[in-house]
Amino acid sequence: MSGAVERPSATPEPARGADEPSVTPEPSSTLESAGAAGQEQSGAPVRTLNVANLLTISRLALVPLFLLALFLGAGDGDGWRLLAAGLFAVASVTDQVDGWVARRYGLITDFGKIADPIADKALTGSALVGLSLLGELPWWVTIVIAAREIGITLLRFWVIKHGVIPASRGGKAKTIAQLVAIGLFLLPLPAVLDPVLWSFMGLALVLTVATGLDYVVRALRLRAVGRRAMEHGES
Repeated sequence: MSGAVERPSATPEPARGADEPSVTPEPSSTLESAGAAGQEQSGAPVRTLNVANLLTISRLALVPLFLLALFLGAGDGDGWRLLAAGLFAVASVTDQVDGWVARRYGLITDFGKIADPIADKALTGSALVGLSLLGELPWWVTIVIAAREIGITLLRFWVIKHGVIPASRGGKAKTIAQLVAIGLFLLPLPAVLDPVLWSFMGLALVLTVATGLDYVVRALRLRAVGRRAMEHGES
């Protein structure tokens, strides 16, 4: 009689069918959702005072410093204009980083959802108005961009009960184009480069108007779908 203990054989895994392709999540999407997923599983509350929100707050705090440097350099102070452009560049970087940090590490909060767009509008709006007050940017450019941003904000509240319209690639391109164009106008560049500045500002204006119209169309569609769903539910 043998002393070996007979072990039950492991049940083989059923073979994957030919019509069941294996799906491997993309590394980038996995990394960005890892923090949020972990937060949901743990159920721990997200602190309002976190890295992402601190970046947003720092952007707001840089706005008055940026305006001070901008107006102090209104004369021949190239140093002040360079400082203003530098502060604007730093604030613009935080605009791109804070959202990524919030998504990547699960630091999304109600405060951040409100403060982030306010900080964005404060930065670009103050720069545009400041340049127009100094006579370096026509007021119609400032009005077009400001009207678009204010209108989209109001439109977002108008359809919020029906859902949220996700940011499009065009919207992100619009933001980058605006920041680059404004940054170039802030730099003390020679007049010979004016065509280059206006090329970037023209691109920013085209994207601003085009994405604004696209947002209006998507908002109207979302509202129509939401109203039909409500009517269907009532019936």
